[in-house]
Amino acid sequence: MSKKGFGSVYHPKYRDRKTQKWKESPTWWVGYSFRGVKRRESAHSKNRVDAVRLLRRRLEEMGRGRLVGPDAERVTFEDLAGMLLTDYQVNGRKSNKRAEVALRSLRGFFGFSRAVDITTDRITRYIRQRQEAGIQPATIRYDLSILKRAFTLALQAEKLDRKPYIPSIEVRNVRTGFFSEDEVRAAVSHLPEHLQSVVRFLFLTGWRRTETLTLQWQQIDWDSRTIRLEPGTTKNDEGRVYPFAQYPDLENILRFQRERTVLLQQATAQIIPWVFHKDGKRIRDFRKAWDNACEAAGLQGRWVHDFRRSCVRRMERKGVPRSWAMKLTGHKTESIYRRYAIVSESDLSEGVAKLAAPDEPKKMEPGVVDQSSSGKAQTKQWVQ
Repeated sequence: MSKKGFGSVYHPKYRDRKTQKWKESPTWWVGYSFRGVKRRESAHSKNRVDAVRLLRRRLEEMGRGRLVGPDAERVTFEDLAGMLLTDYQVNGRKSNKRAEVALRSLRGFFGFSRAVDITTDRITRYIRQRQEAGIQPATIRYDLSILKRAFTLALQAEKLDRKPYIPSIEVRNVRTGFFSEDEVRAAVSHLPEHLQSVVRFLFLTGWRRTETLTLQWQQIDWDSRTIRLEPGTTKNDEGRVYPFAQYPDLENILRFQRERTVLLQQATAQIIPWVFHKDGKRIRDFRKAWDNACEAAGLQGRWVHDFRRSCVRRMERKGVPRSWAMKLTGHKTESIYRRYAIVSESDLSEGVAKLAAPDEPKKMEPGVVDQSSSGKAQTKQWVQ
């Protein structure tokens, strides 16, 4: 393997520009042929062992029918990040900004590393560093999902022939809070007027906050008394219809908001498209006002997202079929829905009470014969 050739390692020769004499490069190169194409590649080393290892690696790749070659080894983390952001933009993903935040965290650790140098061991060290920095497990897991997606895109584009094993981590920060109607009334009483209907709507429907705050009047059909979310406007991109003809509390909220909006439009000569608004302008966030209201009502640490879980529990307790409930709340899969259908301590107590209650006597037809333990036939009387 010392001679120049394909399937060999060698020192290439070159002509010195000044002396015009032939010289031998101290750097080792490898030569091989793949599918009729001759290839030469520098080992970037003056050690022959490194060149032999490189050649063996290329022969193994060719043996698997897919040559990685030097092009794949030039792929960097920045190339992976670029492919990921392009994919998000092309597909119009709503989490583009969150992906950029995750890439910044990953870039801070992997820097200008080549993709082939991002190994499982280094990824594990990244996880450890983030944990020591006090980052939430859910955030770390999202970072890892972004990295995994970037490698998958590189494989699909045939920039790489493999990706490292990317471990995941367990997330135990699932929230289990619920709201009772009394607690909702207490919190609402401390909210500004323009937010009170928002919170009541969230509690009754279990909708996501962004779906509620972006709701427009054109999505309300007063004739059929339905609310319609068009495909692409929800988190899972699926459309949704919510009938409110049989839900007086919800209809009252919508009619109150409509009257309030019409009066404001007449007073200010403006068109207000939003169902929920502050002086005609869209409400974008009310976290601070919500936290203050919860503190005043003695409900510190409660989240608006707890309304979604509370709504699911109410539907479960009232016997609403899950297929219907998922359509109303916008849960795409039953596995995610089950995360919200959490049984509370009071539910468990009610279940135990039912279990401890005495069994009701069995009703039997007149004249039915029952064999007692003594073997004597006895006729049961009609049970009223």
